[in-house]
Amino acid sequence: MSHHHDHAHPTVPDRPMSRRTLLKALAASSVAVGIGAAAMPAAASASTAVGARAAAAAAPVSAGKRLVPVNRIGIQLFTVRDKVSSLGFRAVFEELARIGYSEIEFAGYTQGNVGAITPQEIRQLLDDNGLRAAGSHVNLNPGNIDQQLEIAHILGTPHLGQGGAIAQGITSTAWRTAAQTWNGMGEKAKAAGIKLYAHNHAGEFAITSDTQERIYDLLWDEFDRELVFFEMDVYWAHVGKHLYPGFEPIDYIKRDPRRFPILHLKDGKLNPNVANGYEIVEFGAGNIDYTAFLSQLRDRGQRYGMYEQDNASTVPINPGNSLANADRSYDNIAALRG
Repeated sequence: MSHHHDHAHPTVPDRPMSRRTLLKALAASSVAVGIGAAAMPAAASASTAVGARAAAAAAPVSAGKRLVPVNRIGIQLFTVRDKVSSLGFRAVFEELARIGYSEIEFAGYTQGNVGAITPQEIRQLLDDNGLRAAGSHVNLNPGNIDQQLEIAHILGTPHLGQGGAIAQGITSTAWRTAAQTWNGMGEKAKAAGIKLYAHNHAGEFAITSDTQERIYDLLWDEFDRELVFFEMDVYWAHVGKHLYPGFEPIDYIKRDPRRFPILHLKDGKLNPNVANGYEIVEFGAGNIDYTAFLSQLRDRGQRYGMYEQDNASTVPINPGNSLANADRSYDNIAALRG
């Protein structure tokens, strides 16, 4: 793959583009109209005919529309945390933009030994690379929510969330108390024009010991739907279904799609020898049927799809590293058709 930058896209000023990224941008402009995605810049309409040809050249013809609009494919930086730490945000953003990602979900604002960096400087690097912040995982509490909302505002992210569980254990009281705390933080977020969200692992699908209710159902009822939103990690929801059966992950989203502004697109390979039932793999190498899953959603362009692979930095597949996993995974997400 040549890394030679010799094209500039008229709608993304001053951003060098490889031919591959250019084709992807043109392909995006040709299909975005049909999928209820956010409107592309007006200038893109001029390249629709070119885009249609580029799209035809870039992808084999397959039935149906894109399940994840290309201008909605993001990455949770936890996936490439080793590269953020060793190379820094600038180099990582340049590579992610070259691959074709357009959205970034943060996993902290530090870059290891590369040196101190401010939220303002991170925002500048996003802008320089034509990337947008879509979300962020921060350990949130009433003591830091104001400051974290301020940082989110600087980054320009419409969503602010947490990667870890909002409570521990399986007593309903702990989760109810946490949900009320989150409603309070959600009120501040809403006033700041930002959606607060909670991300799940498998434990949120466990059954409480005292009231025998599924924790996710408890949160569903306790969160004010105008103040606290869900980011479903589709992989961990499938692990939850394996460990605590009796529900289908997709049913929550179908019940109230507005409550799910972001999905974590994470793949898992079935493995009966591990307790979770699955092992995390790069996107497209697993057994979670994302075509079937995403095809059930009617409002595809309204939500962000974030690729995440928790172990990309520790178990890369040959010839890779976490950025190579991100590269292959992007292509597999972009290829999903419904």
